Amino acid sequence: MQITDIKVRKINAEGRMKAVVSVTFDDSFVVHDIKVIEGQEKLFIAMPSRKTPDGEFKDIAHPINAEMRELLQKMILEKYEESLNETAFEE
Repeated sequence: MQITDIKVRKINAEGRMKAVVSVTFDDSFVVHDIKVIEGQEKLFIAMPSRKTPDGEFKDIAHPINAEMRELLQKMILEKYEESLNETAFEE
């Protein structure tokens, strides 16, 4: 399975969430609402989730191994950084 497209929608509000991302796999399957979050030491991604009746959040879709999570995070954060650079040139 290959990541064939990443679309970044930057969030212009204050707070830790910096962007919301959609990732397309094999030009045939998309996962929306992956969040780019500013942590204390670095940026990271949070997978789409929903709140359960007991108030806990559960991921709706997520990688099932560390290698895929690392690849997904690396590619999303690279695309996010590119989008920041594009914005800087537009201003």
